[in-house]
Order: sequence, then structure tokens, then C-alpha cells
Amino acid sequence: MDAEERRREILDAARRAGSVDVGKLAADLGVSKETVRRDLRVLEDHGLVRRTHGGAYPVESAGFETTLAFRTTMHVPEKSRIAAAAAELLGDAETVFIDEGFTPQLIAEALPRDRPLTVITASLAAAGGLATRENTTVLLLGGRVRGGTMATVDHWATHMLSGFVIDLAFIGANGISRQYGLTTPDPAVSEVKARVVKVSRRKVFSGVHNKFGAVSFCRFADVSDFETIVTDTGLPLTEANRYSLLGPQIIRV
Repeated sequence: MDAEERRREILDAARRAGSVDVGKLAADLGVSKETVRRDLRVLEDHGLVRRTHGGAYPVESAGFETTLAFRTTMHVPEKSRIAAAAAELLGDAETVFIDEGFTPQLIAEALPRDRPLTVITASLAAAGGLATRENTTVLLLGGRVRGGTMATVDHWATHMLSGFVIDLAFIGANGISRQYGLTTPDPAVSEVKARVVKVSRRKVFSGVHNKFGAVSFCRFADVSDFETIVTDTGLPLTEANRYSLLGPQIIRV
């Protein structure tokens, strides 16, 4: 196996499992740990993985995006804490946007049941979970359904959004960085998110720490567009402070 084949195998393993360990890769591939570390550095330089202490995880890109089913298995305790903290930011909002993805789905579940709410969403999973609530009116955006995320996109969704003024939007992303803002792999998804940012009075970003510093293909918002960012304590405090200098309050749970 030459270096290119080995790096392809490492990348495939990271995408299948969600992360890879240097020691295990070295044993599986029959090479030294230093060779694996060198391969990971090359993959990181190409924007395909992010290295961690002792391993790496894949970066979502135009050519790779995890499915909703996969996301429900990763960082679940962190996502649950983030969702609970994000839902506490509801305030007096009467109309709420819930983004696609597992963390926004958990936010939807955490919304109060004892007050009237109108929830707009592209997520079939979030809509299904909220539709039976007595005090909640659900507006599901129309459009093409993406099978991997079970969410609607394209001009039908953006046209519906253009007629709304939304009090509060809970928005996710595949990556967030101070330099490039919030990004996602698919242009159709990016268009929906960008329209939500435009028509919403308040915007909250929620995402686990490994989203930070990651950059995907399509940019849809600046960090400064958001009043609050909710993440977990895996994001170092020093890095959180750097994001706060761009405007939003940073909540680490």
C-alpha cells in the first residue's frame, strides 16, 4: 500500500467511524505511529480531517456529509446539554425556526409545552416530533427532501421563508470559524440557512466543540450575525473568548 492509498484508507475509516486513533491505525495498517501522524498532517493540510490529541476526525465538505442517523450517535450527552441551554434562550419569542440536524431536533424537544408557539422548520424529524403538541403550530417548509438529513431545500423552502418575520432562529452548521463564518457543504442547504438568517430577528447558533475551526464549502453567515453561541466545554475558554470578541455571547455547557 503506497502513501496515497494509505491516506485514502485513513480518510475512509474516519468517515465511517466519525474519528480515528493513531495507535489503532498504525496497528491496522502495519506502519509506525509517526507515519500515521504524517498522513494525518497531509490530510489536514488538504482540509479533509481535523487532528486531535491522539487521532483525528473528518471535516464535512462538498464531497462528504454525515447523515442525520449518524449524527444521533455522536456526542449525544454534549448535544443534549447544548439543546437544553439553547431552549432556555427562548425569551418572549412566539415564532421560532428550528434548523435541520440532530442538535436542533433536541432543541425542538426541549421547547416549552405550556405556551403557544409557532415553529417553522425544514426538518421532517423536528416537525413530526412537534406536530402533536397542543400549543404548538408547525409550519413545515416545502421543497426537495434530502434523504441524508430528512430536511427540505431549494426554492420552495426559500420562497416560503421570504414571507416570514421570525422572532428567534436556532441554526446549526457543519463548520464555524472566525475567519470564514458559518459554512455547510451543500449550496441548497446554504441558501435556506442564509434566508433564515435574513428574516430572523434573533439568531442562536448551537453546535458541539468540533464544529469550531472547521470550514465547509458554502458560507451562509458571519459569526457577528448571532446574538448567542451555545456549545460544550470541549471548546477551550480562550477560543470561546476569541469568538465573543466578534459579538455573540458564548455559552459553554
